[in-house]
Amino acid sequence: MQAALDLARQGQGRTSPNPTVGAVLVRDDQIVGRGFHTWAGVKHAEVLALEEAGERARGATLYVTLEPCSHHGRTGPCTETIRAAGVSRVIVAMQDPNPLVNGAGLKQLREAGLSVELDDRYAAEAAALNEAYIHFMRTGLPLVTLKAAVTLDGKISAPDDNQGWITSERAREHVQKLRHLSDAILTGIGTVLADDCLMTDRTGLERSRPLLRIVVDSQLRLPPSARLLAAGTSDVLVVTTSAASAERRRLLENMGVRVLTLDGPGGRTDLRGLVQHLARERYLSLMVEAGSKLNWSVLEAGIADKIFFYYAPKILGGMHSLPVVGGVGRRRRSDAILFRDIRLHRITEDEFAVEGWLVKGS
Repeated sequence: MQAALDLARQGQGRTSPNPTVGAVLVRDDQIVGRGFHTWAGVKHAEVLALEEAGERARGATLYVTLEPCSHHGRTGPCTETIRAAGVSRVIVAMQDPNPLVNGAGLKQLREAGLSVELDDRYAAEAAALNEAYIHFMRTGLPLVTLKAAVTLDGKISAPDDNQGWITSERAREHVQKLRHLSDAILTGIGTVLADDCLMTDRTGLERSRPLLRIVVDSQLRLPPSARLLAAGTSDVLVVTTSAASAERRRLLENMGVRVLTLDGPGGRTDLRGLVQHLARERYLSLMVEAGSKLNWSVLEAGIADKIFFYYAPKILGGMHSLPVVGGVGRRRRSDAILFRDIRLHRITEDEFAVEGWLVKGS
């Protein structure tokens, strides 16, 4: 099963909106077939492993990281292919939360006379590989991660000069890995105007689809000369309000930029509506890399699911350096936004990251 999990890891970033899956066939204590799914490859991990094994699949044991599918999609049900190949035993790391599967695949295999087991020892690792997919299947919404690079005192920018970086090059490389695992990335117009950022996936690794770059811009102040537009416009979505200039909208649309009008409270964009839009388009994950004010809006709107904060061994201090989260904030300690399942990640000898899930309703 560990070999199957390692194979599945090779498909990360290459399968959305499908899950990441790895499969290994074993016969007479020898691996006879391996496979992992990618969107471009179409065929599922189990099918690829069976094809490699050929006749050696008969009587073999199949180790697979996620329950085999039992429905028709772009391909036929993997359960039928497994049964037809003569596999005698199937060991699965976790059940598929997809309502179209969700135990039906295991049931079909058992009814076909195969020995089927769920190996709970690997369930947590298998779930971590498909965190966004599982969240989407259970909630119908993309997994929203709020990412930031901060000083030890929680600051993200200085009042006068913001040249240079808060975190190290290694930390920034780690961020690119998170971007690669995300379907979409969001920032605010303030960040674009201040930093002229690209918002691209610079890992150079294959993706199942382009990273959707989203700018929240209620007045359509995005300049046509922005670097993120120079990098291409087909993967750019600008979210605005009905108060924005029609002329500015036409200008951006003529450049190939998609513009989405979502009116929210107080003349701002509707962030909840944006997340629902992404869900309809089957974007499974969204990473937010924004400024202090938009970070608060994301938290206050209740759309964030988790945080990933990178901490540098620095302190800015002062009352004018911007905190990672601004806005009106909470007025009482008892009303603080709460987190659970906190994990610490060692980035360098002196840098670390904090990952945690929001307690919804806090």
